[in-house]
Amino acid sequence: MSETFVSVADLRARQPRFRGLEAGHRACQGCGEALAARTVTEAAGPDVAIANATGCLEVFTTPYPESAWRLPWVHSVFGNAGALASGMEAAFKKQGKTTKVIAMAGDGGTFDIGFQALSGMLERGHNVLYVCFDNEAYMNTGVQRSGSTPHAAATTTSPAGAARMGKRHMKKDIVNIIASHRIPYAATASVAYISDLRRKVRHALDVEGPTFLHVHSPCPLGWGHDGDRTIEVARLAVQTGLFPLIEMERGELTGVMPIRKPRPVADYLKLQNRFRHLFGKDPRGEVELEHIQAIAEYNIEVYGLRGEGKDAQDSDGADTVQRGGVRWA
Repeated sequence: MSETFVSVADLRARQPRFRGLEAGHRACQGCGEALAARTVTEAAGPDVAIANATGCLEVFTTPYPESAWRLPWVHSVFGNAGALASGMEAAFKKQGKTTKVIAMAGDGGTFDIGFQALSGMLERGHNVLYVCFDNEAYMNTGVQRSGSTPHAAATTTSPAGAARMGKRHMKKDIVNIIASHRIPYAATASVAYISDLRRKVRHALDVEGPTFLHVHSPCPLGWGHDGDRTIEVARLAVQTGLFPLIEMERGELTGVMPIRKPRPVADYLKLQNRFRHLFGKDPRGEVELEHIQAIAEYNIEVYGLRGEGKDAQDSDGADTVQRGGVRWA
């Protein structure tokens, strides 16, 4: 039997796919947000327009006079992506166009500065998909804490030291806050589970009305881990229960990704320098680890995340290459 050699370039040419965010931007190596944004645009296709809040994504994709976008793209200020997207959606509707609007923002522009505009967009029922790329701090301006920063994480404005062990406050439960608006669809996703993210993007775009995706997107620079460990870190956030992958419709839980074998939170935290103070000689670190473990266990129980046996769509199987095309959404 003769063997046929096919180059990677030929394989790519035979499997073309739309790329709304092109290579050549200026994101840091291993940037979870860049991977997430590219995946969202690939899943969405070409008939969309982007409203992008100020933040890392806007900065590294559009250094004047360059742009990495292959889609209609509008830059908003930090706090009004929801308002801008609402106006774009209304304009398309007036013109009789079916182009879908996707608003994109980081956690600062979603949890904090932009929440008022986002809440108004949801309450008015605009046909917009809002995507929050959550890297858990204001990374673009110097790794300051945000409403999304986890409890006990060290940032430049919540440093670990004699006064306290990092951030004292809890991470906002943004997906439930959003779901309380009774919108048609709200979900969480992770860059560690690309097929799951693609599926949720496509489902959200098929829904009439406002939809919301909360995408966990590690930042090697701000979190203090090597760039080649981004997917490993993101996967552990899910497998420990600290970042549950769930879906909600009209405020009701409709789907979860089960965790096959929950991992201890220490496996996730010890890979990141922002939590290294929890593993030193200070006895307060052990207390904080217990608190964080309790948060994970609460998530597992309240969402029913504990799996039963092996499942192709659980936290161990969801993005494993398998026969029959199970992996690719």
